[in-house]
This record gives sequence, structure tokens and C-alpha cells, in this order.
Amino acid sequence: MIPKPYRPIGTLNEQEEFADYLRQLDVILPFDTELKNGENSPLGKPYQLNEKTVIGNRFSTLPMEGSDGTREGKPTDLTFRRWERFGESGAKLIWGGEAVAVNPEGRSNPNQLLLNEENLPDFHRLREALTVRHLELFGTAEDLLVGLQLSHAGRFARPNAVDHPEPVLVHHHPDLDHIVNVEANWPLLSEKQIQGLQQDFIRAAVLAEKAGFDFVDIQHSSGTLGHEFLSAWDRGGVYGGTLENRARFLRGIVEGIRRETAGLRIGVRLSLFDLPPFSPDPETGIGVPVVLKHSRGAMFGGSPEDPLSVDLTEPFNLLEQVRQMGVRMINLTAGSRYYNTHVSCPAYYPPVGSYQPPEDPLVQVARQIEAAARVKQRFPDLLVVGSGYSYLQEWLPYVAQYNVQHGMTDFVGMGRALLSYPGMPAAILSGTKLDRQRICRTFSDCITAPELGLVSGCYPLDRHYMRHPDGKLLRLKKKELRSEARSK
Repeated sequence: MIPKPYRPIGTLNEQEEFADYLRQLDVILPFDTELKNGENSPLGKPYQLNEKTVIGNRFSTLPMEGSDGTREGKPTDLTFRRWERFGESGAKLIWGGEAVAVNPEGRSNPNQLLLNEENLPDFHRLREALTVRHLELFGTAEDLLVGLQLSHAGRFARPNAVDHPEPVLVHHHPDLDHIVNVEANWPLLSEKQIQGLQQDFIRAAVLAEKAGFDFVDIQHSSGTLGHEFLSAWDRGGVYGGTLENRARFLRGIVEGIRRETAGLRIGVRLSLFDLPPFSPDPETGIGVPVVLKHSRGAMFGGSPEDPLSVDLTEPFNLLEQVRQMGVRMINLTAGSRYYNTHVSCPAYYPPVGSYQPPEDPLVQVARQIEAAARVKQRFPDLLVVGSGYSYLQEWLPYVAQYNVQHGMTDFVGMGRALLSYPGMPAAILSGTKLDRQRICRTFSDCITAPELGLVSGCYPLDRHYMRHPDGKLLRLKKKELRSEARSK
């Protein structure tokens, strides 16, 4: 493997060194030089959602894909442990805990959580465990807002085995179909089936309200079903073609939730922009984009003139429709871990079997932050959660504080970083020196393990997973995969 031409961010120890490296990359990523805590902390400032609801600070957990539930979709001890750690993070906005399937066919792996009547008591206990732990450490949960992400894996569904895709397609996409071995005659969802899926989301939202959640997130990110609708330009009928039609799936779910619940809040996690699929160059292992065969020549949020550039015209139009639906909570990410991992999860060390990043991860971090800032400027009345911060590591609080203080985002989302260091937000808010031994270095085992059928977690830094039986299996499987890659 050719050495990477860029430095791990963990080696940039001084502010001038970090600033100089950003200049070398030609990356605009402003950061504060001094952190504030207590009453003066922008990150500790409460957010007034409405007259009755205050969210206690500006940190949000991000929903990740779990793979440690039972085959029936119930949480296990590992799931409860993760949720309790979200509670001890200090973040006052809990965006989903993790992605939860709305029906069995929509599970992204055989051990993903599934919300149905049978599992309802378990979800109530999950939410309670998180809240109790938060209350124990921080004295109040009155300013804590807890949501649940409702999801359907769509094209990337693997409900029965991780090595056996069972795609549910909204439309055929020549640049994505081959990833899951879909032939041209693979059936698409009918309009009646789509309406049935909308009902699955609505039923799950009703159950989430019964379980005590404050809001639900209708996932439209990362290549999942909702995200697929946004690029269904070539689909006929009322769910494809115009953006009005492509947003109809979301609109029907929102209307149904409004009708069937007693005022449950609704959020949307959106891949604001997408780039083409990437695959490793056979000689270098570095990711190279495919030459898009799609008629439009771009992914959602990408420029038809240059598919590697961002064009937020359609995403802005979609967000205007979302506002008209009465949705005010938006969680922004980009791309999909299924086909352009470096876009969705910037990391120095990619998942095993993936490609080496084609550019310094800071480029993608800055791109996500800048896009979220443009959304916040255009839609000041929306609650905006930004993503892509985990790769910043020690520099996360400095960039996060600048962004919140300058109105570039309302909340700083943290996902992978909380698996290794759940108390990182609390430490930042209190002014406590960060524990460098626990900071996520983006080794990507939290992605590799579920893809290999193992439980999700931070194997390199969390001793609980180091000692777990799947820890040994992961090390063996990674060794085998790397050996196979070298022999090719």
C-alpha cells in the first residue's frame, strides 16, 4: 500500500501547526483559539426549541447502525450499555441512539433493532436507561430531548445475512445496482407497496411515542430508502421525476404521524449532498470515482456539470418543502457509507475492504461543515445539527465552539467519537482536559465489524470490546481480508 500523502490529525499538536496544515490543504476550517466553559460557553448555551421546550446544550448524539440486537430485533445487554453511555455523554439532544428498522425486510443487518408491538417494552426500557443514567450524572433530564431514528435500508437491506443483500428498490440506478448485484429486471416497489411502507413508518412513530420518545427522525440519508427517493429522477408515477414527487414519500409519512400521534415531534436526517460511488484503484488502493452512467450525471446534491462538486439547489428546494411540512429539526450528513465512505465518515483509517481516502479527511470535514452553514444561513428558523466532527479529535471542541458561536450550526453532532469516549461532551463543557487515550482515531472498526456480522462497538479503545469474543474474531477476519487483498 502506498503511504498516504497527508498527516493524521492527531499529530497536529499546536494551533499554528494545525492552521498551517489547513493552509497547505487549502481548506477553510476556522476554529477558536481558546475554549470557554460555564456560563460563557457557546456550546453550553441552552437552545429554545419552542415556548415549552429548552434543550440544555449544543451537543447532539448521532444515530449509528447497531448490530447487537437479537434476531427478533430486541436490544441486548450491549445495546443497553451503549444507550446508557449516550446518557452519560452530557449531550442534551439524543438524535436517535441508533437506526431502528420499521419492518423486518428493511433491516440493514440481521441484528438491527426492530420497532414493533412485541418489542415496544424493550424500547421503553432503553429510553428509560439512557434518561436515568443522564439524571444520575447531571442532576436533571428536564432539558434532555430524546429521539428515535426510524429507518429502512432499502437497496442495502440485509435482513437475514450480512453477506446476502435483499434489495428493496425505488428505482434502478446503473451506478448503484451492481453494488448489490441487482439485474435490470429486478422489481421496483409499486406505488401500493410504497404506501404500505409509509404506514410502517407511521406505525413505528406511534409506538415510539408510546415508548416515551420526544421525537422521531425519518431517515433520508446514507443510501437508505428515504435517501433513494431523492434521486428517483427516472422513476415514473407520483413518486419519481419532479422533486415534488420525490418528496411525496416523506410528506405522506409526516402527514400520517401528525394524524396518528398526539403531537410527536418530527426530524429528518438528510444526506445534504452525495458524490459518485468510489472503488479502490487496483495498484494504489486509493479510492477513485466511477464515471457516472446515470442519465442526470450526478447524485442528489451533486453538480451535473461536475459530479465531484456540490450543488445545493435541489437540497435547498427540498428543505423548503420540509419547512412547509412543519418539520423544524434537521440533522445533516453527506454521502453514504455503502459506496463513498470517505464522504460520509471522514477517516484516516478506512474500513477493511474499502478504499484509501482520495484526499485528506479534513477536506470532507470542512465540506460538510460549510454545507451545513449554508443551510443555517438560508433557513435560520430550522434547528440544524451538523455532522462530520469526529475526525477532528482534539480539535473538535475548538472548531465546534467557533461554528456554534458564529451561527454556522445549532448543534454539534457526535457519533463514532462517543463509542470510545462517551463522556467527551461533558468534559468539553466542564473545561476538563480531554483524555487522549480515549479519543476516537477513526480506526473504522465500528464500521468493519458489523459488515462482517460482528457486534458494533469500538474495538481498539473500549476494553469491553477488546475482551469480547468478537474482538478476537475481528482481528482474525481483518488479517484474512488484508492477506487476500495483498495476494490480488
